[in-house]
Amino acid sequence: MVNIVILDGYTLNPGDLSWSAFQGLGRLTVHDRTAAQEIIGRAKDAEIVLTNKTPLSAETIADLPKLRYIGVLATGYNVVDAAAAKARGIPVTNVPDYGTNSVAQFVFALLLELCHRVQRHADDVAGGGWSRCPDFSYVLSPQTELAGKTLGIVGFGAIGRQTARIGEAFGMQILALARSRKETPEFERLSWARDLNDLLARSDVVSLHCPLTPETERMINGETLKAMKPTAFLINTSRGALLDEQAVADALNEGRLAGAAADVLSVEPPAGANPLLSARNCLITPHMAWASKEARERLMAEAAENVRAFLAGTPRNVVNG
Repeated sequence: MVNIVILDGYTLNPGDLSWSAFQGLGRLTVHDRTAAQEIIGRAKDAEIVLTNKTPLSAETIADLPKLRYIGVLATGYNVVDAAAAKARGIPVTNVPDYGTNSVAQFVFALLLELCHRVQRHADDVAGGGWSRCPDFSYVLSPQTELAGKTLGIVGFGAIGRQTARIGEAFGMQILALARSRKETPEFERLSWARDLNDLLARSDVVSLHCPLTPETERMINGETLKAMKPTAFLINTSRGALLDEQAVADALNEGRLAGAAADVLSVEPPAGANPLLSARNCLITPHMAWASKEARERLMAEAAENVRAFLAGTPRNVVNG
């Protein structure tokens, strides 16, 4: 029976799920978290190692002679030196698409909070603000209606398309930018942007759904922000480094951008000096869009199926093949 070690299982399963899908596949050891200096000691006898964010460098992989398989408990796999693993004949797998519905829904949780500041108003009511009000109604922030607005989506994969479907349900016009334009007959109000500046200039809301590559790193920066409407909202649930965070903070603080919300930052957890943490009208959440229980259940089931397929000699979702 193979030894299976999960290096950082807590974020996937803080206690509300079961590891039973893995327990039937080998001798399972689950660690909530693993520091870099603990990896070798914990994984030295493992043939199968699963990681979410614990890095597996080329040096670490070289120091694990029994290692035969690396499973990433996420879609992004940059924490693993996939090339070094391939050189050893070790497949690296990921879990694509498990969070499509969860992340797209979270986009609108962020967007609706920017539009209505529900929590701010609820807190004010709880503090007696409504009881003291001379009128039957009041608002503490501008209220924004989405119907008729243009939702610009950068990256039109599974999450981008689901975000577009929700946007259409709100009555929004959809403007998309993608490397390739797929047939999209299900969308009634979809058009394609010529380039990024075209999308930014025409959108009332911009939502980022593209991978982090050398081409997309800091794609929202001091120059491209000039194309955006000062009334626009910016949403990032993809990768933190898609933004030049200082440039976005400056645009918010100077009134050149109406609001922004990000579930991801360039460094996580962030340093206290990250400029977005104190920027005007900026919402930051702790990389939680993926973390609905339903999405985590799908992730766990797919990760276990990846291991099962590897043991059967038919590996799936291999990213370094």
